[in-house]
Amino acid sequence: MANRRDIERDVLGAIAELSACGLSTGELFRGLHTLLAGPLGFDGGCWHGTDPVTGFPTSTVADGLDPSRFEQAVHLEMFSEDSTNFTAIRAAGHRVQTLDRATGGHRETSIRYRELLRSCGYGDELRINFDLGGGRWASAAFMRGHGRGRYGPAELRLAERITTPIGAALRTAHLVTLRRARTDGPVQAGHPPAVAILDGQGRLRSADAGARELIRRMAEPISHACAVPTGFLTVACQAARNAGTSEVRVCTPDGQWFALYASPLDGGGGRGGRGGEVAVLISPASPLHRLPVAILAHGLSPRERQVALHAVRGSSTKDIATLLHLTVPTVQQHVTAILDKTGVRNRRELVALLTADHLPTLGLPPRT
Repeated sequence: MANRRDIERDVLGAIAELSACGLSTGELFRGLHTLLAGPLGFDGGCWHGTDPVTGFPTSTVADGLDPSRFEQAVHLEMFSEDSTNFTAIRAAGHRVQTLDRATGGHRETSIRYRELLRSCGYGDELRINFDLGGGRWASAAFMRGHGRGRYGPAELRLAERITTPIGAALRTAHLVTLRRARTDGPVQAGHPPAVAILDGQGRLRSADAGARELIRRMAEPISHACAVPTGFLTVACQAARNAGTSEVRVCTPDGQWFALYASPLDGGGGRGGRGGEVAVLISPASPLHRLPVAILAHGLSPRERQVALHAVRGSSTKDIATLLHLTVPTVQQHVTAILDKTGVRNRRELVALLTADHLPTLGLPPRT
């Protein structure tokens, strides 16, 4: 029987092999789920693709979970103040957390456990944020049945070790989609935003043709009552929670990037719960929306990201040095490193790489 270190070595090797296959985010999730089920010892789980800038969930791949509870799970994630929510785990400085560890062994103090996990037959839960290089590339939750006991030190050690290579693989997958979006066709601008209306429960009430096309293109391999992709539901929940506007970037399975904007109608929403209807406007993601993702996806250091952003804005080397309180030679060294990591030869090519404006359309006629 293999010992834990052998298992860890085999798992890390398999992750490296998956990473080299050029898979999409969804394909990676499914391959990783199958790979990790045995070593981590879970009975059900879900993976969420996220907006790399905000961390908002935008897609879901699940296995072994009751799809009828999906809406409830999203609302608990967005509205409840629970120490095991992904945002709370990140705020506490963790990438990996379990239900038992977060609650000190008192699971009943978690509203997610009381209202969702326990009634679904689950006990402990392992949650991971795949954050890397300033980007929030995905999150995952793995549940164990009541009879399997809590996650132990061996599983936690493995979970900690896989976060970085999986984060790197997901970052690479985002880079592939960004490049694909730039080469899929010519720029097609001048299209009006598409519109969808969701009710206070996150269910689709109405949508125009463009919104319905995007919903179809982003259809997920789970069936739930809301009938909208995860990105629509989470941006609407966030707008309702804040009683104001919310925004998220989403990427379709075929590599097209869109910006979703949500706003409560008739003053609906509010921090306490599920208010009135929410309007979601969908537009092709502009270079401004894609720029932060493009910078993060190339694996630049924090300082390199600052330099790249100023370079894209047209600042000279001297100006960048003044703005960032650096010497000119230091800025030049950062620029050289940026060009090397992005595979371009000069600043002009860097700007073109990070801001290329090949935008998708929603199948609507252009403005006249």
